[in-house]
Amino acid sequence: MRQIHFIVLAALLLISTISNAQDIATINIDSPNENSVWNIPDKITLQWNTVKIDTSKSIRFFLVRNEMVVQELGSFKNDGFEDGIELAKNIGSGDRYQVVAIELFPDDKFNIAKKVTPFFSIINAASDERKKKQQLANVNTVAPKKKRSRAKKKAKEKIAPKQTAIAQAESKPDTTTESKPEVRDSFDGRKISYTKEFEFNSEDVVIKIWDHGRQDGDIVSIYLNGVQVIKKYYLTYWKKEFKIKLDPKKSNDLFLYAHNLGDSPPNTVSVEISDGEKSENIVLNSDLKSCEAVLISVK
Repeated sequence: MRQIHFIVLAALLLISTISNAQDIATINIDSPNENSVWNIPDKITLQWNTVKIDTSKSIRFFLVRNEMVVQELGSFKNDGFEDGIELAKNIGSGDRYQVVAIELFPDDKFNIAKKVTPFFSIINAASDERKKKQQLANVNTVAPKKKRSRAKKKAKEKIAPKQTAIAQAESKPDTTTESKPEVRDSFDGRKISYTKEFEFNSEDVVIKIWDHGRQDGDIVSIYLNGVQVIKKYYLTYWKKEFKIKLDPKKSNDLFLYAHNLGDSPPNTVSVEISDGEKSENIVLNSDLKSCEAVLISVK
């Protein structure tokens, strides 16, 4: 009798698991696949099918390489087919490309349909030729510049060695005065606005970012002190975690840089900053003309 009860219970659990799996929205990409080779400037085609996603919804596609967005291919009605898509002319040849598909405006934000294809190849003969010419040009111009700079240096040493020594002595920084911390007010032509200032006990902190509000295909980068720490990341409701090391001698600026505006501008990102003891949660906004930022210092 116990054995019969066990078999019935196992069958019910299996039926429940299958039923739950059928209720989850999914995307399957038929093309491109591991055998695909895209040739630039030929236009490309996307083919896909979905489960539990209405045809009135849209799917957004990205071309990625090494987990970095190379090009946003577009947002298309969920009819399973889109052709005539042009690839950027500056995309280089390689065999580590993938296409990412993301469901836009999901009914269940905790179960977002997302699909990544296997690696496939792209061939761009024109881009490869331009790269070769640039490399040759760089090789041909480096040597003469070195010779000229050495000749100028020797001439200066012969003409005025004493004046050079005096100038070097005068150019030494005055260590008696303290330099004021510089606050970045712009980056890449965009205005930076500081919304908060935080202080942590440790220089090692963990950052988590995710899409705030509606998931609509925002692509962002995160910069720390002007250095890119997250590059062209497409936001979802799932938290992306990364570690950074702060400079304990100054106020560190952390800012959000938008690469697009999605379907509901501006780009809005939820950010959690923690050193293991203290945690702060903020929301940063960014568009194509401005970036919001925070200042972080170490006690």
